[in-house]
Amino acid sequence: MCGIAGVMDLAGRRTVSEGVVERMARALIHRGPDEEGFLRRPGVALASRRLRIVGLADGQQPMCNEDQSAFTVFNGEFFDFPEKRSALVSRGHVLHTHCDTEIIPHLWEESHEGMFERMRGQFAVALYDVQRHQLTLGRDRFGISPLYWTRQGDWLLFASEIKGLLASGMVTPQADLNGIDHIFTFGAMPGPVTCFAGIQLLPAGHYLQITPGQAEPIQEHTYWEMDFPNQGEEDPGADPAKLVDELEDLLLQAVDKRLRADVPVGAYLSGGLDSSMIVAMACKLKGESINTYTIRVDDPKLDELSAANLSARHIGTKPPIVQEFRASDALDMYPQLIHAAEAPVIDTSCAALLMLAQRVHACGQKVVLTGEGADEWLAGYPWYKIAKIFNALDVIPGLRLSDLARRAYLRLNHVPHYPATSRKMWEDAVGGPNAWLDSYGVLALSKLRFYGEPMREVLASARPWEGLGMDLERAKHWSPLNRSLWVGARVTLAGHLLQAKGDRVAMNSSVEVRYPFLDEDVFDFTSKLDPQWKLHGFRDKHLLRLVAERWLPKEIARRQKVIFRAPLDSFHMDPEPQFVNELLSEESLRRTGYFEIAQVRHWRKAFRDLRVGSLPRLSVEMGLAAVVATQLWHHTFIDGSLADLPTSAPSRV
Repeated sequence: MCGIAGVMDLAGRRTVSEGVVERMARALIHRGPDEEGFLRRPGVALASRRLRIVGLADGQQPMCNEDQSAFTVFNGEFFDFPEKRSALVSRGHVLHTHCDTEIIPHLWEESHEGMFERMRGQFAVALYDVQRHQLTLGRDRFGISPLYWTRQGDWLLFASEIKGLLASGMVTPQADLNGIDHIFTFGAMPGPVTCFAGIQLLPAGHYLQITPGQAEPIQEHTYWEMDFPNQGEEDPGADPAKLVDELEDLLLQAVDKRLRADVPVGAYLSGGLDSSMIVAMACKLKGESINTYTIRVDDPKLDELSAANLSARHIGTKPPIVQEFRASDALDMYPQLIHAAEAPVIDTSCAALLMLAQRVHACGQKVVLTGEGADEWLAGYPWYKIAKIFNALDVIPGLRLSDLARRAYLRLNHVPHYPATSRKMWEDAVGGPNAWLDSYGVLALSKLRFYGEPMREVLASARPWEGLGMDLERAKHWSPLNRSLWVGARVTLAGHLLQAKGDRVAMNSSVEVRYPFLDEDVFDFTSKLDPQWKLHGFRDKHLLRLVAERWLPKEIARRQKVIFRAPLDSFHMDPEPQFVNELLSEESLRRTGYFEIAQVRHWRKAFRDLRVGSLPRLSVEMGLAAVVATQLWHHTFIDGSLADLPTSAPSRV
């Protein structure tokens, strides 16, 4: 992985001002500490910060084709690079390096924008076509590698991180209230909206073409969309043994491709099913032990170190390298986390992964594998089981007993709820009843508690789902489970797990994370399966567990998922940290204007009277955590005078 950036003149071929792309690249140095490279042409400039992983000696960017008609900068990895390189050479292309970046301008020669359909891996690409005087930006199918862009007058700017855009000196950071509302709606930033006015995230599976001189110089296109069979047309899996063999073979191929690197590859090992499978396969394929990394937490209910050690012993690899994580660390690391994520982050486990990536970097490791993605494709989260129970109530046509049950449950637990019409609007926005709404709707309730007048005005007119570009007509024909998986992938996977919890915390320490479960062939296979192979009764990841029984001890293969979160009330310790008090002071809340001062003051005290672990307390804790995170984001990027952060926190951008 690397960091890329660039600028293009939309009105002509003016020279990009001296120092602009250099500043942008410097802001991304953590993404690519090994070397930098630049391209300057009339009307366009590209920049790259490189983390050397493949083609160590000859992978300098930007790269071009033989006649220098196409130049590219690239962030990511093409895991089928050797095969694609050989095929290009056989068709007469001349390639000079051993780096996967070089195949991009040659694929462009053959297919132009059609090249994205041929790409496999995790990537963000910028390609400048000299003859067309056209810039093309594109992202991978699932949104692993980030890419942001903005139009400032007659200039188009792009970068791997928003920090790169702000460093240009051409972009003034301003809050986008719709973006902040997305945090309280989704608990994520799925894009294209961000918390910064005028700055967009290019969605996964999309590419942008910028052609100066046209009436509409910026055109966005979709080259890939997630798809599932119509309900009743899924693969029933008449031969279970064959299905197990197929998934096992696909996972082995996915792991094998992601072990390709000119530096050692390690892995995260939580001790859960998914990461243990990846480590077991990696060690088998390499024929040797690999470095693994895990987190030890001070809560016995959350700590998975014993399970990680059990997996390592069974696999025959070295014991995992351990990063200690205390509840207080969540708070201590939060200023760094918000700076890395460039958005409010509610999931406290991101702070633990930020520390784990720092440990990986300190051990001299550049690349790790992870088990992320299995829960998304094979229904590994508990809310899919809960939704199955609720949906079983809807046996009388026209009578939504499931909705009545949900509302009764919230009322019994003294949790505020949206009117039935609001939930119906949400369900219509995602193609019908959805397990994702049952889980993340608890956070959305915080809008009713905490929003100040400016945010309430946004709430009155906002339609956050409409900006996600989801094909609802197509989704209505899918099974409810696949529809829920689709929403989770578009919102939580792309907008949180691969960003704040993935790329941003890892690349902050110059660590590349690779995702075997997000292999294109693995998704294509699992998407076609009958839902019973994903959620069999109440056994989640059913088919994967059958594969795991060939590789792992039963305790791991059958182990239920542990969702790691540091206590959300770590923001409100007794005594509270000074910077939290300052961020939530009446003066700070008045200056940002996002939240109702009296409500924040009330719930900071009242939530302590609610039973620990109860739904009412969870709802309030999530809301307060979102308030703190939003105030901290504003301080970090918009107005750096709200609080005195701990000395370990990064300075304001």
